[in-house]
Amino acid sequence: MFRWPISVYYEDTDAGGVVYHSNYLNFFERARTEWLRAIGVSQTALLADDVAFVVKRAELDFCKAARFEQNLIVETKVIQLKKASMVFEQRLIDEHGVVYCEAEILVACIALSRMRPIAIPQNIAQEFKGGS
Repeated sequence: MFRWPISVYYEDTDAGGVVYHSNYLNFFERARTEWLRAIGVSQTALLADDVAFVVKRAELDFCKAARFEQNLIVETKVIQLKKASMVFEQRLIDEHGVVYCEAEILVACIALSRMRPIAIPQNIAQEFKGGS
């Protein structure tokens, strides 16, 4: 399980100070990016090697409205790992464990130049096997 803190900025909200629904995807993306960074994976290096991760499917359940200036946590774990894809389970929670949004995100590994699936690099797959 990887945990990443998120602060809700004004730009994340609608006119009522409530997080706009699509911004939950941004929070979840940031957490996945930071997880890669935490295990020593540079996305710039991956792109130079023609490797990219793309979201293929996202299912979100909006449980409670997050608001401007809240400090929240994204919990992320890999629940399924295949040769060229992985499924992440992500939750946005507060410090008391109250759930604001839950998501299941299918991410595919592709050769960017061809936009075709390729095997997840072994070093990354191994990290996610150990961290799931």
